Formats: sequence, C-alpha cells, structure tokens
Amino acid sequence: MAPPPDIATADTTRPRISRRVGAVAPSATLAIDAKAKSLKAAGVDVVGFGAGEPDFPTPEAIVEAAAAACRDPRNHRYTPTAGLPELRAAIAAKTARDSGYAVESSQVLVTNGGKQAIANTFATLLDPGDEVIVPAPYWTTYPEAIALAGGVPVPVPTDASTGFQVSLEQLERAATPRTKMLLFVSPSNPSGAVYGREAIAAIGELALRRGWWVLADEIYEHLVYDGAEQHSMPVVVPGLADRCVVVNGVAKTYAMTGWRVGWMVGPRDVVDAATNLQSHVTSNVSNVAQRAALAAVSGDLEAVARMRAAFDRRRRTIHTMLNEIAGVSCFEPQGAFYAFPSFEAVLGRGLRGRRPSTTLELAEVVLEEAQVAFVPGEAFGAPGYARFSYALSDDDLVKGISRIGELLREVEPPVEG
Repeated sequence: MAPPPDIATADTTRPRISRRVGAVAPSATLAIDAKAKSLKAAGVDVVGFGAGEPDFPTPEAIVEAAAAACRDPRNHRYTPTAGLPELRAAIAAKTARDSGYAVESSQVLVTNGGKQAIANTFATLLDPGDEVIVPAPYWTTYPEAIALAGGVPVPVPTDASTGFQVSLEQLERAATPRTKMLLFVSPSNPSGAVYGREAIAAIGELALRRGWWVLADEIYEHLVYDGAEQHSMPVVVPGLADRCVVVNGVAKTYAMTGWRVGWMVGPRDVVDAATNLQSHVTSNVSNVAQRAALAAVSGDLEAVARMRAAFDRRRRTIHTMLNEIAGVSCFEPQGAFYAFPSFEAVLGRGLRGRRPSTTLELAEVVLEEAQVAFVPGEAFGAPGYARFSYALSDDDLVKGISRIGELLREVEPPVEG
C-alpha cells in the first residue's frame, strides 16, 4: 500500500500574508506621527504637525461619566452590538439637533471610532469591482477601506484653484456603469474645504439621478470658521436619504480620539446588515467609552466652542505664516484643523546638498534638518501639497513654521531654462 501523502509539508509557494491585506498601504499620518514621537523620545526637539487629533483634554464631565461607568457592574458585561439603546437614541437626537437630520435610533450603529463606521459601510454596500468616486485630496484610509471591501477607488483630483472642491463635470467624467458610490466629505481632511449648500444640493441631486449611494463623512461638522456652515447632504437633498450613510463620532468634536466611539446613520436594512457584520468582527464598543460618549452627545457644546475658538486662532496664524514663506502658497482652510499648502515652487531645487523632487522627499529633509514633521501630499492623492495639523499649541505652531521658513530660505534659485 502506498504511503499517505506528507500532509505536514508546507506549500512554500503560497504567500505568508494574504494578497488582500498585503496590498494595504500603511497609514502615512500615523507613520509620520510615530517617527516624530520616536525622535522626541530620543531627546530631539521635534515639532509635529502630523496627527489629526485635538491637543485638548476630554472635557471633565465626560471623563467623570466614564469613571462612574467603570464602577457600575452593568458595564462589565456584553451589551448589544449596535450600541447601548440610550446612546443610539441620544445620537439620533444629537443628529437632529446639530444638522436637522431626523432619524430613528434603529438607524444608528455605534462603532469603534469613525474608521470602523467607514469600513462597515464599504463592506456592507460594495461587491467586488464596484467603483467609488473619491474626490482628492482624500484622507488616507478611504481608498484602503474601499479596496479591502473589494471595491475600486476612483480618485478625482482637485486643487487650490477650485478651493479643493470637485465639480459636477468632474464627477460625470469619473462615472462609469460600475460606479456604485460617491464619497463626500465636508469639512475636508486634509484640505479644510467646506462645500456650500448650493454645491451640496447639486452634487446630491446628481447622485440621486444616477442612483449612487453616498457615504457622507461629517466628523468635523462643528469645526467651521469665518461664517462657513456645514450642511448634511440628506437634509439638503431629502430624496437621497434612502441611499445615504452618514458617519460621525466624538473624536474631533469632544477631543476624544482615544475613546474610540463613532457611528454610522443610514437606512435600516444597511444598518442591520452592518450590525450583523460587526457582531462577528468586534461585537459591542467598550461600554465605558459608550457611557462617556453618551455624556458627550447629550451635553451642550460649550467646550466645543472654546476649542473651536482656539483652532480658529491657530488657523489664521498658520495660514499667514505659511504664505509668508517664499515658494509656499496656502489655501485658507474653512473647516477641520488642517492647512494644506503647496510646495510645488520649492520642489526640484537644491536644499542643503539635496534636491527634493516630491513632497515626500521634502518631508524627509524638513524632519531631518529642521526637526519638523508634516504629512506629504502623496499620502492624500495630491502630490506637491502637504498637510499640517494645527491642533497643537500656539507656541509650537509658531516655532515649527518658523523653522521651515528658515530652512527654505536656503533653497537654491530655480534653474533658468
């Protein structure tokens, strides 16, 4: 009788890591932040403009709600995957209060941060080959989450000349028979652009006519300046509500990035399907964090107003200082807490023995020579630009931009053609 095959022999031709996960690009924002923190830990005085998180502590009333929740045995056990019933109801009420979008608590799924809400949405709605129109510059996670769900991101580039806002003509040209969804973000990370009501209405009506789904990321809804207003697309275009998922969370508004509480709001069948998915991936969000989020969304916006005033002051400072640097031009952000300047006039010119031709290379030079960290525009689908978070102290902001200005004074003049 023939011996049995050697089932213990490994097939070394197969990759150790799945192609799907192996294709995921690392988060450039987290990578830059990690490198800056590593240098700081080594004693280097680094100014970091990388991470997109408020530098304020979480408001005390929210922290106290979490402390009380820790001592309550109800929070020591599993709870419904979709979220604590009282939190889902509070999110529905907050959504109506802040944007005018009236939804039921059954349309809310509480997630582990806004990232999971985004991933849930793409995983629930996309089949392999479905295309998602993604206006650029875009947050680095969007294309990766689309690809992980089997979808195909279709970037549509914008620049400072249009205020980083996509036109109807661009959307029409990007559409194909495979287009299933449009990603819409206002206020924008990384550009700080805020779409007006008229533009939102036109884009929403286009999506409605085309039968597209819309994922509307409203995480920066309360961070708008100089009279700019945030408008929720399903409020502006009510007919779109049955094909729209709104994602949000407590991270940016309440300085709660580390608490990891976000949510998605959408049609019941989508929320039910996403809840089923989440039940097999993470189950419920930490109950203590949910209790903290309940205190946040149920409370007033007084602390938010104070933080927004500080961000506004820093916004004006960084915008002015960047535009004072020769070769740098910066669009004035209207929302979020990012500046997105262009360094195109600096690239390709000599600087301390090097000639950075991309903002990726420039970021390396600036970190090494001036000890300032920022995220290059390549990470956002916008080569030549760079993202600077102004969610840091006023003193560090001035120090960091001043260092860049001093360094770039050494840039060699452009070569005459």
